[in-house]
Amino acid sequence: MRRLGDRRPRLPRTRTGWRRLVRAAAVCVLALLPATWLRVTTDDRLRTTADVPRTDVAVVFGAGLWDGEPSPYLAHRLDAAAKLYRAGRIEVVLVTGDNSREEYDEPDAMRAYLTRHGVPGTRIVSDYAGFDTWDSCVRAKRIFGVDRAVLISQGFHIRRAVALCRAAGVTAYGVGVDGRHDVTWYYGGVREIFAAGKAALDAAFRPDPRFLGPQEPGVERALADVHGPGTPD
Repeated sequence: MRRLGDRRPRLPRTRTGWRRLVRAAAVCVLALLPATWLRVTTDDRLRTTADVPRTDVAVVFGAGLWDGEPSPYLAHRLDAAAKLYRAGRIEVVLVTGDNSREEYDEPDAMRAYLTRHGVPGTRIVSDYAGFDTWDSCVRAKRIFGVDRAVLISQGFHIRRAVALCRAAGVTAYGVGVDGRHDVTWYYGGVREIFAAGKAALDAAFRPDPRFLGPQEPGVERALADVHGPGTPD
């Protein structure tokens, strides 16, 4: 007879019960493997705005618009990029986001915000087909010719961004900006558990992005304005 207050878990007593327990444990392990992969592969690549290595290009990922303006989460990312620019730690900002419909334009809203905060328009390059993190990373490498970059996002997303950009061929460091830990923050953290699985598949199979298109010289031209034609980075 089970004693009152004895809350120790009861082990299965049948073969069927044990099979169910093993299956449940296997599902839990498989669900956590992608998140573990992200943590292990990116631990040495996370920095702050104070200690990130000087790099020519920063990539800022879109995070939604509110009435045509950057959402608070996106504004925090852009603030970090502007801070790095003013400190001389980056020279060019590649803003990548969703412009899949005419009335929704993340990159232009990001550009306008950065110019209001002291980043010259000639130092901002827009990627209008950054529909998800993998697409943004692949396009940064294959369309804009970015080989090395500082990535800027929220802390709950930055590991996935770094891992995917590295898989796409970009040598990347990540700056995870902080913010108020509200419902959106916690939702983002939970969402990343599931997004990690897709990230692992993207890194393994490396699909083409939703839209690739021709190469664009925007980053190269912006850096030429900084270094001069033919000047090494």
